[in-house]
Amino acid sequence: MDVRTTRLRDDIEANAEFGAVPVEEGRGRTVLTGTEADRRAREYLTERLRDAGLDVRVDAVGNVVGRWTPASADPDAAPVAAGSHLDSVPEGGIFDGPLGVYAALEAVRAMRDAGVEPARPVEVVSFTEEEGQRFDGGLVGSSVAAGDLAVEEALAIEDDDGVTLETALDGIDARGEGRVDAGDWRAWFELHVEQAERLERAGAPAGVVTTITGLSRCDVEIRGEANHAGSTAMDERCDSLAAASEFVLDVESAANDVVAEESDTAVATVGKLDVRPNAPNVIADAVELTVDVRDVRHASVDRIVDEARDSLARLEAERGVETSLDRPWDREPAPMSERCRDALHEAGAAAGIETLDLHSGAAHDTMHVANVTDAALLFAPSEDGISHNPREWTDWEDCAAATRVLAGAMARLATE
Repeated sequence: MDVRTTRLRDDIEANAEFGAVPVEEGRGRTVLTGTEADRRAREYLTERLRDAGLDVRVDAVGNVVGRWTPASADPDAAPVAAGSHLDSVPEGGIFDGPLGVYAALEAVRAMRDAGVEPARPVEVVSFTEEEGQRFDGGLVGSSVAAGDLAVEEALAIEDDDGVTLETALDGIDARGEGRVDAGDWRAWFELHVEQAERLERAGAPAGVVTTITGLSRCDVEIRGEANHAGSTAMDERCDSLAAASEFVLDVESAANDVVAEESDTAVATVGKLDVRPNAPNVIADAVELTVDVRDVRHASVDRIVDEARDSLARLEAERGVETSLDRPWDREPAPMSERCRDALHEAGAAAGIETLDLHSGAAHDTMHVANVTDAALLFAPSEDGISHNPREWTDWEDCAAATRVLAGAMARLATE
C-alpha cells in the first residue's frame, strides 16, 4: 500500500492553520472545543473525508465518523475503526491528535488506492474534547462512545464561564444525533506521537503500546492559620505552605521508592497549587494542590496514594495543620488487545518497519475504547520527547512509516 507522505503532510499542515498562534519557535495552535478554530478544523476534516468517498456522520456530542463501505464489504459487519482527536492544549503542537485522525484517513486512501477489498466497513473517527482544556476532565467523546459517560451528562459539562458543552457545540453547528458506539467496532487503532524519547533513542519509527497507564488524581487541602509575617514568631506559626512543601517532597519520595522497589514506570506529580491569601507578608492560611499518580500497575498507584495520606497524617501531628485528600479520578491501567498488537507488529514486519513494545504514560481516548472492544495504540517518535508545546515535532517520514504500519494492521483486520 502506498502511503503518500505529501498527502498526509498537506492535511496535517492545513489543520495546523486552524487556531494557529504566533510563537518564537516551532508551530503552535490553540483549538478548544466549541471555538471558531474547532469549527474550521471539523469542517476541513469533513471535506477531506467526503473527498475520499467516506460517508460522514456526527453524533450528539460532536464525535465525527467517516465510513468507507466498498463493494467488497458487508455493510452490516462490525467495522474496523481508527482515529484520534483534533482539539489541543493552549499553544500546543501540530501533531498531538491530528496525526492520528489524518493517518487513519490516509490509511483508508492507501487501501483504496491499492485495491484492498475489505470484508467489513472501515471508519475514521475524531473524538470530541480529548484534552479537557475547556470542559474539564478530558476524553469526553471517547467516554461517551464507550458508554462510560451518558450523552446528557457530557452535554451538561460546563466551562469556567458556565457555558455547557451542548451550547458550545450548537454554537459551531457541531452537534449531531445519536451516539457513536465503540462497542460496535470489530477493532480500534489510534496512532499518536509518543510524547517521550524511547523510540527516538532506539532509532525505531513505530512503537506498539502494551498498556496505557492507570491514573489517579487527588485533590489535597492543607489548612493552617494566616498571621502577620513580621510579628509572628517562628515557633508560634501554623504555616500551611511550609507543610505543603514537605508534602510535595514526601510524594516525590514515595514515587522514587516505588520505582526502586517494584515498578520503574511509576510517576507522581504535584503540578498545581493554590495558596491563600498568597501575599508576601502573610503566613499562608491554606493550600489546595493536586497529586497526579500514574503507573501500569494499579497496586503501585494505590501505594503512592496511601503514602500521601500517611504524609498528611504526619503533618497534622507534627505541624498542627488540618488536611483532607479526595480521590475523584481513579482510572485502571488499560492493557491493549493482543490481536490488534499482533496485527501492528505483523504489518510492520511486512513493510520492513521496526516496531518496539512500550507502555504509554499518558492517557488517550483508546483507554476508554479498550473497555468495549479490541483496541491498540501505536506511537510515532517525538523529537526530544517534546509535546503539548509548539516545538513538538515528528519527522514527516516517521509519520508516514507509522501510518504504513497502521494501514497494514487495519487492512489485515478489515479483510477477516
